[in-house]
Amino acid sequence: MVNETRCSVDPSVLSAVVQNNTLESAREIVQILLRGYSGCLAVRLWDKSFAAGSEQARCTLHIRSASVLKTLISGRDIIALVEDYLAGRIELEGDLESLFDASLHFEKLSLRPAEKLHLLQLALQLPGSLLHLSLSGSRSANNRSAISRHYDVGNAFYHLWLDPEMVYSCAYFADDDQSLACAQQDKLDYLCRKLQLEPGQLLLDIGCGWGGLACWAARHYGVSVHGITLSMQQWHFANEKIRWEGLSDRVKIELRDYRELEGEACYDRVVSVGMFEHIGVANFPTYFSRIRQLLRPGGVFVNHGITNDKRWEKSPTTRFINHYIFPDGELTRISDVLDAMEQARFEVVDVEGLRRHYAMTLRHWVKALELRAAKAKDSVGEATYRLWRLYMSGCAHYFDEGSLGIYQVVGVRQQDRHYHQPLRRDYLYHPQKALDARE
Repeated sequence: MVNETRCSVDPSVLSAVVQNNTLESAREIVQILLRGYSGCLAVRLWDKSFAAGSEQARCTLHIRSASVLKTLISGRDIIALVEDYLAGRIELEGDLESLFDASLHFEKLSLRPAEKLHLLQLALQLPGSLLHLSLSGSRSANNRSAISRHYDVGNAFYHLWLDPEMVYSCAYFADDDQSLACAQQDKLDYLCRKLQLEPGQLLLDIGCGWGGLACWAARHYGVSVHGITLSMQQWHFANEKIRWEGLSDRVKIELRDYRELEGEACYDRVVSVGMFEHIGVANFPTYFSRIRQLLRPGGVFVNHGITNDKRWEKSPTTRFINHYIFPDGELTRISDVLDAMEQARFEVVDVEGLRRHYAMTLRHWVKALELRAAKAKDSVGEATYRLWRLYMSGCAHYFDEGSLGIYQVVGVRQQDRHYHQPLRRDYLYHPQKALDARE
């Protein structure tokens, strides 16, 4: 008889071999995808080993699941990692702006057919099935539901990282050391000077937010203000702020669409801050024409809004914004904005770019949000905290590198003999002179 000997494999040994092979495949995938990359992003795998970079990196992408690499292979775009980050399959440590800096590398990365095949072979060695992220969200109509999706996350959440005036738009900094609170107050006052406000005037604030500018203008410049918003939570907060500051006789906030405003030549001044990004380029004629109709002869209109350098082309970034942040968001170039204003019979009398100021503002917001991470997560949940942290870091990056811009545009009615443009800009940069002139 032949004595048969059975050989058994220790399951723990087999598991270790499989795990080691998985890690080796993961490292090779990362090295291929980051070939030629010289930025500040490091990649750490689920066993805490680094596949790229080191602990000294400005930003570390900690991959906690092998499926993340499959998503990255199939999408080969940094935005394709959004859902993995929101779900906790990725942790991002350090300066998140570096993550968006790496996105340019992914856009330019060119792989030969043999390399693509090799990546696929490596991916097949990883557990799970091949994934492909599809952001199916599209722009919706400029309406209450779209606005609510962003602004009605909760007043308590925004209060954690905004300034005391609750201003959710670009601040105006004097230098790098100025606090966000002071820079936002400077912005509010700067807008009032651009509007050339005088006591007794009636100001329309379109998209008035939590009422910061409306209350500031009434309190410091003696004007009456009519503010409108589409956010229920902003409306509640603004009206409480008005009552608390004793401004009920001078400030009125309504839950209303600008297209629902009635009458003509009703307002001495009109301002819109951080709102026209929701309008949609196709609706520019309606927006600017309606504002001109509402503006009295001699009146001034200030539009403060974000622009970009390529219009709203389809891209992973624009799909991310429309799907997760602003369902109706659409940006365009400043030249398109100016052309639309002129088509609506506005004379553009002043244009100022504040791009660097917005990058600084966003970094203040991100820092404040991260410092209050625990409270933010208790207020809105882990996924929403992660989303806002990622979104604002990305915006800071794109404002810093220049593909996003922010402009304050001052317009008056064309051929308006009642409007008198100051000959110099002293009224903007020397507030006391402007005050003396009013008195």
